[in-house]
Amino acid sequence: MANGRIEGVLRHADSTHQAALERWFALLRIPSVSAQPAHAADCAAAAEWVRAELAELGFEAALHATPGQPCVLAHHPGPGGNAPHLLYYGHYDVQPPEPLELWTTPPFEPTRTQGPHGERVVARGAVDDKGQVCTWLAAFRAWHAVTGGLPARVTVLVEGEEEVGSPNLEPFLLTQRAALAADAAVISDTNMWDIHTPAITTRLRGLVYVELTLRAATRDLHSGLYGGSALNALNLLTRILGDLHDTQGRVRLAGFYDRVRPVPPEQAASWGALGFDEREFLGQIGLLQPAGEAGLPALERLWARPTADINGLWGGYTGPGAKTVIPGEARAKLSFRLVPDQDPAAVLASFRRFVAERLPPGIEAAYEVFGQSPGIEVPTHSPLIAAARAALAEEYGREPVFVGSGGSIPVVESFKRVLGLDTLLMGFGLDDDQVHSPNEKFDLACFTHGLRAHIRLLGHLGPG
Repeated sequence: MANGRIEGVLRHADSTHQAALERWFALLRIPSVSAQPAHAADCAAAAEWVRAELAELGFEAALHATPGQPCVLAHHPGPGGNAPHLLYYGHYDVQPPEPLELWTTPPFEPTRTQGPHGERVVARGAVDDKGQVCTWLAAFRAWHAVTGGLPARVTVLVEGEEEVGSPNLEPFLLTQRAALAADAAVISDTNMWDIHTPAITTRLRGLVYVELTLRAATRDLHSGLYGGSALNALNLLTRILGDLHDTQGRVRLAGFYDRVRPVPPEQAASWGALGFDEREFLGQIGLLQPAGEAGLPALERLWARPTADINGLWGGYTGPGAKTVIPGEARAKLSFRLVPDQDPAAVLASFRRFVAERLPPGIEAAYEVFGQSPGIEVPTHSPLIAAARAALAEEYGREPVFVGSGGSIPVVESFKRVLGLDTLLMGFGLDDDQVHSPNEKFDLACFTHGLRAHIRLLGHLGPG
């Protein structure tokens, strides 16, 4: 019975596919860049677009003001009875499109082009996250058209500040905790393993992001008059940061690895069976050999080991031509990617001690922390995961793989800590989607399979 209903909804989705694309394109045309105040009205327009779309599908949908961009919160009662209650999350904001000269087509005019896997849509937000949000919005629409409702109770939260770190999301979760109650969350903002192989992401690394400033002399100094006597803040900073790793690529902060768990043999074997080619992976970006901790498999280094990276470094004179100065101040931005069980606050404290131990007398260190979030591991045995595995296997004709991610999705940790929810991370992006870069794209095959997989997921969770 359930499979018959699913097939009917899939047929409707296939017959109305062009209309689903046009709705996606309409959202892509809204330049909802949250990082730029000039686009505040565009963010509000994108939020209203999402609200109106959900209201048309039988949701009780409303905009909620925040100190930044508005959130969309919507509820659908589902069929009643013991149907599961899912919280779908996404974001309508996008990254700035600059540099504009590197785009082959206008960033906010979705354009269909040919790629290695057929047609693709090029636009800012094509995959991150408007395209992926539109896969499950289209699935809702297909169920609504065929059955008059949804096979599960659904709450939707779509925010407009994910691309600037979601500064107002957690306060919203705290104030709306009761309205956001559910059995589990669903997020499509991750990748497949490849164009043919669906994936469920079960591990996310956490993050500590910090800017370090060293202050030495009260001003930049003439290198001829002071060189050989005055301490160079930039020399000192690079010497300290050069100590961050040992010759084997391990991070030298005290206690950094104390809570890092080894990868279980079964999981290590599963990752090994994926056939990841690190040489090809790095060759695509012009690199010849891997870095990181020596002696560990590539996917373990990418998914299950913590890292420390310098993201920016500056001081003194950086303009054109020559200016011979000794910098009085030097700055660096650093990120620490963390794995489950590592404490972000403890890592930050250890980094502060690491720097302090290397400072000469009279040199001041200042810190600005831009973000702290722990790593997450999602349970792989639950009714939701089982339904997702079945949905993806039916849609792709092969079992999905469990993968990790080297990146961070802080809302997953917030959902667990604030709402007590585990999250299904079922995304349809590809490694070459150029997320955050010019010419961002989403393959039409990925959009279509994503839409159909979400239809199947709801069908497997609903009553028979």
